[in-house]
Amino acid sequence: MNDEHSPATASTATIRACGGSRVSLRLSPRPVTDPGYRGWRAQKVAYGTPERTRCQTVRVREPSDIEIRELADIAQVHTAAAVLAEVWPADRQALPVQALRALQYSGNYVVGVYDGERMVGASAAWFGPPAGRTMHSHVTGVLPEYQGRGVGRVLKQHQRDWAFTRGIGRITWTFDPLIARNAHFNLQVLGVRVTDYLVDQYGAMPDAVNRGVPSDRLLVSWALAEPPAAMPDAAAVAAEVRIPGDIDAMRRETPAAAAAWRNAVRRGLRRHLEAGLRIGGFDDERGYLLVAAH
Repeated sequence: MNDEHSPATASTATIRACGGSRVSLRLSPRPVTDPGYRGWRAQKVAYGTPERTRCQTVRVREPSDIEIRELADIAQVHTAAAVLAEVWPADRQALPVQALRALQYSGNYVVGVYDGERMVGASAAWFGPPAGRTMHSHVTGVLPEYQGRGVGRVLKQHQRDWAFTRGIGRITWTFDPLIARNAHFNLQVLGVRVTDYLVDQYGAMPDAVNRGVPSDRLLVSWALAEPPAAMPDAAAVAAEVRIPGDIDAMRRETPAAAAAWRNAVRRGLRRHLEAGLRIGGFDDERGYLLVAAH
């Protein structure tokens, strides 16, 4: 998922997700510097059981009317696969059409992000153990011109609401620990909890983002009925592991340096995790913040 943040002003969109299969966004211009705009953290998001909590309101930056729809037929699935292939052009078999169709047809989470009638993003997740209580989000892709505009937040809000209405209490997914914007989004904005470090989780990956570097991932867990995990107090931080500010540019320009960062971050995080610490948060300057496990 790409969810970059810009310091400039932008429009905001207010969404209200109440158990349906669609989420619509309508614009109300407002500066990002307004204290009312801070993503989910600043909003009065209700937390509770799936039976008691269905609706939340979230402000995000968004340039146009965006709608998230569950996919209904093979033509839409083909379009979603094409969108994902455009996001990762060298990895067209990351989620083949047949697998995407099987997931959609069997009742899993397979959606498209639409700007009008044009699909500009797609996301897929499936049910996982324990049976009936967890969903694993595997892939989310948004076309480049829609990245950095808050679409990732809208998708996660829709995913949360979709899961809640089906009695799902937890969503898991993985992300590359070297990508700072994803660490920021997952740990600072959503407040998810890191549960494991996975070494070379997907093996060799041919796409431009991952080519030539082991596919290490952090596994995170989002407990939907719980408040976001708070950033740790300074006194609680036992160790820090820095990451580069822009690993994507480094991979393009100096791939050897990117590979060195992969090894260094792997060693650092695994050493601290094996010593009994856990990742308690992420700071844009200091990197991963490790605290005592409780």
